[in-house]
Amino acid sequence: MLALVLLLSLLGIPSLAEQMQLNKPPIADRREYSFTHHDITISDPYHWLKDQSYPDVDDEDVLEYLRAENTYYESVMAPLQQQIQEIFEEIKARQVQDETSVPVKDGDFMYMWRYPPGGQYQEHVRWPIGERSYEENLSVPSEGVELLVDENQLSEGKEYFRLRGLSVDPSDDILSFATDESGAERYALRFQRISTREFLPETMDDVTGEVVWSSDSDYVFYVKVDENWRPNQVFRHKIGTPPGDDQVIYEEENEGFFLGISHSTSREHLIVTSGSNVTTEVRVLPLAKPLSELTLISERQHKHEYYVDHQPGRFVIVTNDTHRNFRVVVAPESSPFPDSWEELVSPSDEMYVMGAGAFTSHIVVETRIAGLEQLLILDEDGQTYQIPFGSAAYNLSSGTNPESDPRHFRFKYSSLIEPEITYDFDFETRKLVERDVQEIPSGHDPSEFLIERLQIKSRDGVNVPVSLAYKKDTPLDGSAPLYLYGYGAYGATMDPSFRSTALSLLNRGFVYAIAHIRGGAELGFQWYEDGKLDRRTNTFNDFVDVARGLIERSYTGVGQIAIAGGSAGGSLMGAVVNDAPMLWGAVCAHVPFVDILNTMLDTSLPLTPIEWDEWGNPITDAEAFRYIRSYSPYDQVKEMDYPPMLVTAGLNDPRVTYWEPAKWVAKLRHLKTDDNLLLLKTEMGAGHGGKSGRFDSLELYAEEFAFILNSFGMIPEEEPKP
Repeated sequence: MLALVLLLSLLGIPSLAEQMQLNKPPIADRREYSFTHHDITISDPYHWLKDQSYPDVDDEDVLEYLRAENTYYESVMAPLQQQIQEIFEEIKARQVQDETSVPVKDGDFMYMWRYPPGGQYQEHVRWPIGERSYEENLSVPSEGVELLVDENQLSEGKEYFRLRGLSVDPSDDILSFATDESGAERYALRFQRISTREFLPETMDDVTGEVVWSSDSDYVFYVKVDENWRPNQVFRHKIGTPPGDDQVIYEEENEGFFLGISHSTSREHLIVTSGSNVTTEVRVLPLAKPLSELTLISERQHKHEYYVDHQPGRFVIVTNDTHRNFRVVVAPESSPFPDSWEELVSPSDEMYVMGAGAFTSHIVVETRIAGLEQLLILDEDGQTYQIPFGSAAYNLSSGTNPESDPRHFRFKYSSLIEPEITYDFDFETRKLVERDVQEIPSGHDPSEFLIERLQIKSRDGVNVPVSLAYKKDTPLDGSAPLYLYGYGAYGATMDPSFRSTALSLLNRGFVYAIAHIRGGAELGFQWYEDGKLDRRTNTFNDFVDVARGLIERSYTGVGQIAIAGGSAGGSLMGAVVNDAPMLWGAVCAHVPFVDILNTMLDTSLPLTPIEWDEWGNPITDAEAFRYIRSYSPYDQVKEMDYPPMLVTAGLNDPRVTYWEPAKWVAKLRHLKTDDNLLLLKTEMGAGHGGKSGRFDSLELYAEEFAFILNSFGMIPEEEPKP
């Protein structure tokens, strides 16, 4: 290290420490490194930013560079602190300080979470139902409320905290929960006796957090991750015994498959799902017989995905065995195998089946038609009906429905301009009962806004849906700034749900837009397949063409579009900024997956083998190697002008490792020919999701929006210098 400092001094190049003092962007050292694959040699002078002892990050050169970038970020953003604080207070004022969930009935108790006034984390409580009716129990009683877990207490003194897998055993006396205190998503599982508040002696480390109880409360099932953060073993643990005695009931040996567990809606079966991005395989075990063997439903076949639930006497299965958009079948409990499957909901080109909840008396099928979510109800008499929704663009999400045979189905509805409404759908009356409307304490009037659903033609002639929101007085003459969000990967759907944070842009005259590009599954499974593997660039082209279409329709103008995306959406940001930099006025890339080729070549990373079905395997496939390289943002950085860019990372992120955004920013600094801001902020104590506290997590929104406003010249204060 000393030799490097002396060399830099002799060459007249400021050290990182000197660069920080001069308020100049850090310039990462370029160190010779190259590799050859498929007869192609690639130079990667920033390879050193990947700490070779990862997942430990202790290389001082690496840490010094990340700290230097953070220091530069803080110094550049310092003049914007008044605006950042103003936006932060706006966003915070839209949060109910003592927010609570709508209580949920589960057996003999009602369960609810709540935030203490000003609290960063939730408290989880319950109370006995007693003689009170369901309606009466939706109000918190004056006595008998029992505190189960106080996350604020558990998180005290910790930079990061996340709770997962909160569960009460069938006897209603043992609580299980798992905690992550670094952001690395390696949870520690603990048990506490509710009646005495005493913790049981056993603790399981390096787990995913999922827990399933046996019917007699004697056993729990859980999943462990290996040294590469791959969930690959399901364990059975007998309560009160040392974890070292736990038995592996299933181990997934294929590194391209991850394991997950759940219990059936009936709570009669453990469901073990082993899955890649395109294939699943499911095993079940009766929870009344926790020592029995797992039963395989259907052997894995490439590109066959199926998902299993259970009603008393039969299994309910969502499968794509005959159609890419899936169908729903049922099979007797005694013979759940494919030759016994009987079709319940037929497949269709128009209807995409996303899932099914198998309650005793009803099945709720979640579907998507013309890009909009629908709920299809099947009752025990064989009748089928839908719940109607009239908005042009909206979002539905299932609420908590823990009971096997409820009278009500809980779900949530919102749109880009309508705050979230919690509904109970009454199966008997077939009526919606409004239980709660998201409160915006600082005020919000949806009637002041408009929403639209557009179709914009991509360059290959395919119509791409776009959801829009804006204030009624926003001029649509090409002068308005526009915020465009996208993701487009893994079949994930970016639905137009209400985001209270977005009001800070809408109220400043922005048009807010979501591009439902290929790679997601908004228009069905084919929409997803048309944006992956050798069709991956359709995703990027769709996004650019949506932007151009919005300009042509006068929603905004060239250079007046702020774009944002995270993780695989960060890949999108990197690709489109290389492709059409002149369109964007600001780019916000959060934990961006931008070093795609190097990551897909690195089998030591936990996600790489499972990702080959999504991106291709460049190790064995020369064409995949060339294709990925042709769009991989890091590989395609050019010597040209780039727009202002804000990039974030998490040091403990196991999904998109910190060095991807770090290497990308370093290369951009070396090649870009403009003076626009380029900022990298690395959370040194967090992972993929950033900061964990309720209010702490809002800080990044405030910083992002202030960065955008500054880039657009919409802040009257002195602008920071690049």
